[in-house]
Parts: sequence; structure tokens; C-alpha cells
Amino acid sequence: MFEIGELIIYGNTGVCEVMGVTKPQMAGVSDERLYYELKPRFQRESRIMTPVENAKVPMRRILNKTEAMQLINDMPNIDALRIESDKIREATYKECIRSGDCVQWIRIIKTLYDRRLERQRQGKRMTATDERYLRQAEDYLYSELSIPLDMPRENVESFITETINKASA
Repeated sequence: MFEIGELIIYGNTGVCEVMGVTKPQMAGVSDERLYYELKPRFQRESRIMTPVENAKVPMRRILNKTEAMQLINDMPNIDALRIESDKIREATYKECIRSGDCVQWIRIIKTLYDRRLERQRQGKRMTATDERYLRQAEDYLYSELSIPLDMPRENVESFITETINKASA
């Protein structure tokens, strides 16, 4: 169970703060069941009530600084996705996004960076679907990493690039 004040990843919402654990007094909601009250970190004026025992939506603690640095150092060894068919491309992206797993987000980012370069070589632009999933994966990853790294989200990408470049030099 998460503690009040703890930062977690909640499904596709991203980073949320646990504001409370309660038995809500609402019609149609069992008064036996505990619920988290979550406040999304990067969405103002929003609150989420979700069962503590929610098997449908992935929830996990955010990475600590050591885990975040280890993930960044491991990035060169994380493989891009192998998608054999354009028909399953979007479903694969969706599954990775919904997983709430940083490694899966990195795999999407790597895949789409490679795909963008390949399309540019062919004189084509990135598809709207690819752009949307790239933005989502980057947003989830950089938003989470910004917290343990104690830096603005906008600086995370360049920090990752610098860290990886120093390690490979």
C-alpha cells in the first residue's frame, strides 16, 4: 500500500501524489473498499479516486535517484521494439504506454527515433500516430525522471544525452 504524500505512477495519468486513503461515501461504491485519492502532479485541478486493490490500472512507486541513474546508464542496452507489421504498430505502442514501465517507454522512443530517421531518408515525414506516441512516451518518461533528478522536465532529455555521451567517451 502506498503512503500519503508518496509519488506514484498511475496508469496513463503519469505521476500522481497520494493525498489520502479513504472509504468514500458515494452511491454505488462499497463502504468496505479502500480508495486512494490521487492528485496528478502535472495536471492542475484534477483528482482521482481509485481502489487500493485496482488490478486494471498499473500503479507503482516512481523511481528513486539511484534507479533513475541506473535506467539512464542502461538506455544504450535497451532494444527498440521489433514490429513486423504496420497493422500491429499502434496496438504495440498502446500496450507499451499502458504498461507504466519506463523501459517500455524507452523502447517506443528508440523505435520512433529510428523510424523518423528512416522516413527522412525516404523523403517522408513522421506519421501523426508516430508523433503522438513519441510525445506520450517522452512526456511520461521525462516527467517521472524529473522528480528524482530534481530538475525541470524540459532539461531531462539533454541530461540523458549528456550522461550517455560521457559514459561512452
